[in-house]
Amino acid sequence: MPSLSIGCFHEHLPTVAPECAVVAIDVIRASTTAVTAVAAGQRLYPAGSIEAAVRLAADLDRPLLAGELGGVQPYGFDMQNSPAEMEGLQGSYRPIILLSTSGTRLMMEAAGRGVCHVSCLRNAGAEARRLAQAGTHALILGADSRGDFREEDQLCAARIGRVLVECGYSVADRLTEEVLERWGDAPDDAFLEGRSARYLRETSQERDLEFVLAHVEDLTSVFVIEDRQVREIPGPSPR
Repeated sequence: MPSLSIGCFHEHLPTVAPECAVVAIDVIRASTTAVTAVAAGQRLYPAGSIEAAVRLAADLDRPLLAGELGGVQPYGFDMQNSPAEMEGLQGSYRPIILLSTSGTRLMMEAAGRGVCHVSCLRNAGAEARRLAQAGTHALILGADSRGDFREEDQLCAARIGRVLVECGYSVADRLTEEVLERWGDAPDDAFLEGRSARYLRETSQERDLEFVLAHVEDLTSVFVIEDRQVREIPGPSPR
């Protein structure tokens, strides 16, 4: 019987069995930004650090640098880690390098251990169906923010996990049970009083918050990291 574990990525990825699928979630904002860019036809490369972003930029043709560290756009970057801004780039041929405080680091560490799935509220259902179809063990990790497992990431993880449990997955630990119990049936806007949502409001970045809420379960694809790049894979049809 495949097992499900939900947790929070802090400093480094825990030991992961080769047959386990790792799902990286950073709803506000890296995984939403990445999924939005790739769904719109852009080429997107996550970077685990600013040094990695600089090295990667040297290998690509006139890349756009998108990102934030501690919420602040780094000097020399072209744009924020913003799904709303990313949607406005449709039709651009330039590759995008995405950097975030913890979300892209999670993605790249997971990709270094095997296949990393990138998910957000836009494609949580498709992600759950693909995992259930594969029948592999699943480790769903939210990106750390100042030591916290953020509410929006728990909500997304629980939506994926709920489907897997209904498909026969066993729950691996108490934290997974708690996340499923608290967030499994929570409404889309249940995270609005959380720290991440407050930060976006306080820094006049409500447009990204509005984007997240306006784009829930509107994609049917799964997104994975292959050869340093986030790629789109058609998801299984809903039953």
